[in-house]
Amino acid sequence: MGLNPRPTHREGFMNHIDDPVTGRRLRAQLDDLQARLRDLEARYAARSRELETECRERCRTSDALHLAQVIIDHSPAILFRRIAGETPRLVYVSPNIAMIGYTDEDFYQGRVRFEDVVHPDDHARVGREILDYAARRVEEYTQVYRILTRDGRVRWVEDRTSVVVDPRDGRRYNQGIVMDITRRKRAEDALRKSEEKHRRIVETAGEGFVLMDENLRIVDVNAAYCRLAGYGRDELLGRTPLDTTTDDDRHFLLAHHEELRHRDEGRFEGTLVAKDGRRIPILIHGSTLRDDQGQVIGNMAFITDMTEHKKALALAAEVQKSLLPQSGPQVQGLDVAGRNVSCDEIGGDYFDFIWRREAPQGAFSVAVGDITGHGVDAALLMSGARAFLRMRASQPGTAAEIIGAMNRHLAADVLDTGKFMTLFYLTIDLAADRLEWVRAGHDPALLYDPPSDRFVELRGQGLPLGIEEATAFHVNRRAGLFKGQVIAVGTDGIWEARNTEGRMFGKARFQSLIRRHHAGSAEEILGAVFQELSRHTRGVRTEDDITLVVVKITRDGDQPAGAARTSG
Repeated sequence: MGLNPRPTHREGFMNHIDDPVTGRRLRAQLDDLQARLRDLEARYAARSRELETECRERCRTSDALHLAQVIIDHSPAILFRRIAGETPRLVYVSPNIAMIGYTDEDFYQGRVRFEDVVHPDDHARVGREILDYAARRVEEYTQVYRILTRDGRVRWVEDRTSVVVDPRDGRRYNQGIVMDITRRKRAEDALRKSEEKHRRIVETAGEGFVLMDENLRIVDVNAAYCRLAGYGRDELLGRTPLDTTTDDDRHFLLAHHEELRHRDEGRFEGTLVAKDGRRIPILIHGSTLRDDQGQVIGNMAFITDMTEHKKALALAAEVQKSLLPQSGPQVQGLDVAGRNVSCDEIGGDYFDFIWRREAPQGAFSVAVGDITGHGVDAALLMSGARAFLRMRASQPGTAAEIIGAMNRHLAADVLDTGKFMTLFYLTIDLAADRLEWVRAGHDPALLYDPPSDRFVELRGQGLPLGIEEATAFHVNRRAGLFKGQVIAVGTDGIWEARNTEGRMFGKARFQSLIRRHHAGSAEEILGAVFQELSRHTRGVRTEDDITLVVVKITRDGDQPAGAARTSG
């Protein structure tokens, strides 16, 4: 008989699967396991990404902490943290405490307390300040004091402390930085000593000193200026220079306010009106003060009393004026007037009236000169030139020979000085009915003829005197002199005079004045020009001497029969 074989394990399992109920249950379990696996894989991937991000952040944080530690270790700032309260205790100090000779372990183990490092002379003050800040609940404060390094050296530090509360336990801490400011402190001390030194110099100086803000209001003065002005210091503070000057100077300062405010330095003269009404001539050396960015922050000026200097110059001016003609000469057929106004007390302009011995029937000469610059040196040179011209003109010779000799004399005097003199030498000869002139670098004289309403410039070649010793000069001539003609010989200080807007007076305006006033006397024409100049230059300090000679022909020249008016 046959035997039935026993089913294997696999066959038994397959028989279970073949069972519909069991198969569905197993497939459901399998799907659940696969879903759980996919979820675990997703969570694993997400967590892996999180861990990777955390690792990168940890590395960056570690690198940053390491870099911060390197910076701290090499920084002049020592970081600290201490428990606040009646018994403060240091819980952290940066390792760069080694810069003063200690280690952080010295403080952690109690071998050194920070208060032990504070200089004995500053210890009590620092302690009082900390208690005061605590009592007033000041959350941030700064202290400056000295400390002692381990080897006994003294260092200045700036301690910037903040009060913080740990959110974990509510404990209060004082934390901050301590900066070594020894170099800065020494610089500040040196600056303070320098300022004190300069303050003593300014206070004891014989010259007045005025310090002003950017609006020219006085913020400080020294004792010398107070004595000069007759005011107390408190009376001057807050005022401006306009309050203690003359009307003319006030007009000048207002007209040039912006220019003076922004000029880095300047030197000019003025007048100080003292408290008792005295008018004191002063020399002002002013400077503009600027900050690191170049912005104007103030002005300062040293004031010198020029009273004695002006007295000496006034005496010199009297002597110089005595060398010039004091009044118009009495010349038959001519009306003559001349005037000189120096921009300083004494100047380098010159005019003179000369009669030459050999000139028949009293030919009359006018000399007008202008020496470079003005002041004492120009005045001395002018005096020497006048004396030589008068001496040489009294001797025989033509006008060209006279001026040539004068040039050689001046060239020897002004060698290597850079100075020279322009000159217009004019001879009016009514008997010969002509003009003769030598022009040595000077502006041409003007001849105005009223009937034709025409101006003629008396030109001619010739270098200024004193430049080249061998220069040859030539006589220029013009025939025909008629009643009513006006001759004007002046210096460039007239037409180059500027007003507050910088515009020059000009030759056209000068000619217009002569045309308008030609019917008047020579003195009236002269006065009209100087009056108009004064109006033009109001509020401006004249920068050049002004000289003008006006000659008016009061009778016709002795003309040959048939002579033409315009002959020349």
